[in-house]
Amino acid sequence: MDRMAKDDLGLARVRVRAAWLFLAPTLAVLAAVAGWPLLRTVWFSFTDAELIELENYRFIGFANYLEYYEGEWLGLLADPQWWRAVWRTVWFAAVSVSIEAVLGMVVALALNARFPLRGLVRAAILIPWAIPTIVSARMWAWMLNDQFGVINHALLAIGAIDAPVAWMADPDLAMWAVVIVDVWKTTPFVALLILAALQMLPADCYEAARVDGIHPIRVFFRVTLPLIRPALVVALVFRALDALRVFDLIYVLTANASGTQSMSVYARQQLVDFQDVGYGSAASTLLFLVIALLTLSVVLLGRLRLEGESAR
Repeated sequence: MDRMAKDDLGLARVRVRAAWLFLAPTLAVLAAVAGWPLLRTVWFSFTDAELIELENYRFIGFANYLEYYEGEWLGLLADPQWWRAVWRTVWFAAVSVSIEAVLGMVVALALNARFPLRGLVRAAILIPWAIPTIVSARMWAWMLNDQFGVINHALLAIGAIDAPVAWMADPDLAMWAVVIVDVWKTTPFVALLILAALQMLPADCYEAARVDGIHPIRVFFRVTLPLIRPALVVALVFRALDALRVFDLIYVLTANASGTQSMSVYARQQLVDFQDVGYGSAASTLLFLVIALLTLSVVLLGRLRLEGESAR
């Protein structure tokens, strides 16, 4: 018995060693492509570097983050505009991902059913996701234009509105417009992952439920949803991380309007428009920390849940 345990331990070590050997090239590329720029950004966040003279800077510690100077708190953490950008980004991520989860589930269930031309419909549903974000954002910007946009024209035609709506002039309407465009573009991604999980479900569970006369809605919540939960969680995590760092969609639709700034747009404004590399790097570093902490939390919670289920 001890010999078998030793053999299993040796095999496990060989597998771990082989895994690290296969991962080494990828890790090296990531370190060169992503690691060095990230470390450079973190370093600049502790300096007063400016874009026009990037090599001439001095170390100022945490002054870009928070500093008490002449009876006043200064820095990123004391900037109301930054906290508004944080709240706006979190709101956008929560609302858009929630809507995409519901619509993605509905679309996946519909595409999982058998009907004529199902393959063609599955291919067509991926078109919004395949369109580059810049292209889709510019297309929707024309459609939402208050003068000649097709959205206002359609709403006027059916009597839903009395006058053209300036969607991008009101920050609240602009954020809802951004949510609509994001949902239109990325719901197919969520639906695709859920559909892949649905395709792998065992058919005998549904046969047994049908024989027992269980209502389809109850089958969905008791059988389907628990079985596809891992795929659904992966889809929502990927979408949440993508939504938290949203930049191009908001920037193209609303330019640099202060009422619709996300964390990424705010960081870009400090880096490029104000040429304050130190302050913009601090904003980028905090954005990275938010996303990293969210990812780590999801991974740890998933691991704890899996360990709890295996212990049962």
